[in-house]
Amino acid sequence: MTDHIQTANPPVSLKSLLILAAGCALVASFVWPQFMLQMAEFVVVGLLAVAPIVVPGIVLAGWIMASGAGSHIARLFEGNLVYSIAAASAFGAITPVCGVTVLPLMAGLLAAGVPLAPVMAFWLSSPITDPAMLATTAATLGAAFAIGKTVAAFGLGLWGGAVTSLFSRSDWARTALRDNRIVGKLSQANCRTTLSFDPNVWKDQRRRGVFVQSLIATTRLILICLIPAFAAEFALNAVLQPEALSAYVGKDVWWAIPFAVFVGAPAYLDGYAALPLTRGLMDHGMSAGAAMAFLVSGGVVSVWGAMAIFPVLRLRPFFLYLALALSGSLAAGYVFDWVHIRL
Repeated sequence: MTDHIQTANPPVSLKSLLILAAGCALVASFVWPQFMLQMAEFVVVGLLAVAPIVVPGIVLAGWIMASGAGSHIARLFEGNLVYSIAAASAFGAITPVCGVTVLPLMAGLLAAGVPLAPVMAFWLSSPITDPAMLATTAATLGAAFAIGKTVAAFGLGLWGGAVTSLFSRSDWARTALRDNRIVGKLSQANCRTTLSFDPNVWKDQRRRGVFVQSLIATTRLILICLIPAFAAEFALNAVLQPEALSAYVGKDVWWAIPFAVFVGAPAYLDGYAALPLTRGLMDHGMSAGAAMAFLVSGGVVSVWGAMAIFPVLRLRPFFLYLALALSGSLAAGYVFDWVHIRL
């Protein structure tokens, strides 16, 4: 999935996994009661620690949805190509977009004749972060990682849009969408609520409803992701010996960043779940650059993200997307590692 909060209810498969996890936790509580008690305490403390920073991000995300700001992103893609790429990258990096809108919006814009370059810029930058993710990253990994991730999202959008613009006259770039039923449905889809922009969300009952629904959906998904992630972090710290991963993703290993991108990122499940796990890996030797490369690439080249994009784009645009995401993620990792060492 992408790093944005989007659905009020988890997918059925996720519900099944949650039920299975709850059953395993119940059994484990009888087999290892002391260990599970310590794990529960660690999870609660972790949630309380991140709450003061995460909650404002959740509220901001709800306001953006309820105010109607998120429903007007298409206007960014109009006009000058350079401006549209920069604007698409910026808004993709900071704006939470309804999950059912990301693909439909991109497909709809391409179907309407919007150039592939600004669409690619938004597509690459949007899954990496948003206000809630920014706050959660700052609470979990620190302000440097939160800022670095946002800058990386913007840079990745610029990189993708600039390279894609070089192929703007190619036939495959002009007809990037597949011709199938899926694209037809995506092009017609939209968020449940389309609102004109009005910052005073509390004055309208409809907007208040959207705001509350967004708060509930965002909070629910963050908890669903963070609780097992904190539990996994506790287990990781309990069983993994210090410096155990330094041979693969340590500070002195030249392949640490490529390893994080090409091996770790494809298995990346969720941005929120990755944060405490990444913190645990860093505690055991993972370099800052490898951690950033993993977080950035995981949002755009995970198996789950690629599976969502593949039915929409033709092969050449799809492989261009992957190449841009991989190369941009590697660059983000190396640049952040260089900056982190000198700070």
